[in-house]
Amino acid sequence: MNTAKKNPEAEARATAPQIITAASADAGRRLDLFLAERVPELSRTRIQELARDGHVRVDGHTAKVSHRIAAGETIEIEVLARPAPEALPEDLPLDLLYVDDDFVIVNKPAGMVVHAGAGHSRATLVNALLHRLGNLSAAGGALRPGIVHRLDRETSGAMVVARNDRAHEHLSEQFRSRNVRKIYIALVHGKMPRDSGTITLPISRDPRRRTRMTARATKGRHARTDWRVIARMDRYTLIEAVLHTGRTHQIRAHFAAIGHPVVGDTLYGAPRAGARNLPLLERNFLHAALIGFTHPSSGAWVEVRAPLPRDLRVYFDRMAASFGWGAAEIEAALAPYV
Repeated sequence: MNTAKKNPEAEARATAPQIITAASADAGRRLDLFLAERVPELSRTRIQELARDGHVRVDGHTAKVSHRIAAGETIEIEVLARPAPEALPEDLPLDLLYVDDDFVIVNKPAGMVVHAGAGHSRATLVNALLHRLGNLSAAGGALRPGIVHRLDRETSGAMVVARNDRAHEHLSEQFRSRNVRKIYIALVHGKMPRDSGTITLPISRDPRRRTRMTARATKGRHARTDWRVIARMDRYTLIEAVLHTGRTHQIRAHFAAIGHPVVGDTLYGAPRAGARNLPLLERNFLHAALIGFTHPSSGAWVEVRAPLPRDLRVYFDRMAASFGWGAAEIEAALAPYV
């Protein structure tokens, strides 16, 4: 088996078609495994891509990579360089809260990925912004233009995106120096023991489940989340969380670690059954309610709120009503966030 590491630069240089005649010793082998050995400048993944696009032929006919080779067959492969990935404009719904020559603040919906990555090449926030605004800062790279920070896929709310490189650097420095104000609202399971507090557990990648983080390990990156209770409902607590650091999944990992996972966040231990006979929330009850920072050009303080989205408002209203709350009580609890 060929285990040599593929060279992306060699792949990019390889452009000439290659013709190979299968020997009797090759009979019965899968086409992609055969080509990976005979054309070492290409990875097996790239060979599969080329075959899918019709650039691999056996005896003059396009072939699938699962084809079993017969002795004497002529295999031709067009060795084409992989096109450089880039983000393209897409006409998608977009809620812009603030528009400026230097940046925009967008109200990202739950379910939308911020930029292209593994398994997500289209329908991202970046695609939508490129369609609406045209150019964004190039400092984030071809797949992440304008992106200074991110929100998880199932988290909604306020995000700032840079429109030019100077603003991008200025905003990035504010995030690095922790001078950006970030306030979230979350509904968590359980009764919080106090009315406010601070969580400073370090955060690291979970060694057993690589798709999530953990705040239960002794080592990790420093993280701080301040929180205060907004409302209590039996075995649920509505909280406001202020981030002083920006670790991946910080709020989710912190509250899961202290036994209070975010409602709907099954990755971090939230029950899969809906609360109080309500349907299961198809997202996390976590919303970036406010972002504040210094304007890159004027130096003025900019602070923008993102209203609580309708799905979370309806869910909270129905839950509160099931506990006997009146409309006035519900309105008072959510007033700063709607």
